[in-house]
Amino acid sequence: MTLPNHVDAVVFDCDGLLVDTETCWTRAETRIFAEHGHEFGLEQKEIVIGGTLEAAGRAMAGYFGRPGDGPLLAAQLYGLVAAELAAGADALPGARDLVLSLRGRVPIAVASNSPRAFVRTALRSAGLDDLFTRVLAAEDVTHPKPAPDLYLAACTGLGADPRRSVAFEDSRTGVASARAAGLHVVGIPSLPGVDLDAHTVLGSLTAPALASWAETVTTRLPAGPPAP
Repeated sequence: MTLPNHVDAVVFDCDGLLVDTETCWTRAETRIFAEHGHEFGLEQKEIVIGGTLEAAGRAMAGYFGRPGDGPLLAAQLYGLVAAELAAGADALPGARDLVLSLRGRVPIAVASNSPRAFVRTALRSAGLDDLFTRVLAAEDVTHPKPAPDLYLAACTGLGADPRRSVAFEDSRTGVASARAAGLHVVGIPSLPGVDLDAHTVLGSLTAPALASWAETVTTRLPAGPPAP
């Protein structure tokens, strides 16, 4: 594994990377697909993972052959995912240890394509809500992932140069966003068998080499207080 030893900041995706929320999304998506007479498997998951609610609505509408129903499907998905998240979601293996190792050493942030309410609920449920200097959601930019804007905004908020920063992502959409912003991207695939075009690809956040890196990485920037 090759990761830079001196960085300005580290920016994390949330869903499927820090918090086990993809199971919540999958249950909701499975229900919608079933209502339209379709099974939901890996092929279908790949067309919606990593995007915004609006993008998922458009993708489902296209798949169902009902291109004008994107907003209605997105609204239905919002309600179903909100109900799933209300039941709670756990931090993914290694997430809390990695964030705690980095916190105080380097500025850290979250940049998610999900609505702010979902991101806050997920982080709080997983016990991660008070650990980040900045938390950005889809509403914070005009063009969410795969555009680079979320990662650029996160780096700007941390006073970091994207070219000297590291992103952690689990989806192709997120990897494309972080790469376009100029960050070094660590891919942790949340779907089996999916290849990510990341600079570094690992099986999970529990990788021993990742823990060693987190304990030794340095920065020229102040880590800063957690976001309120």
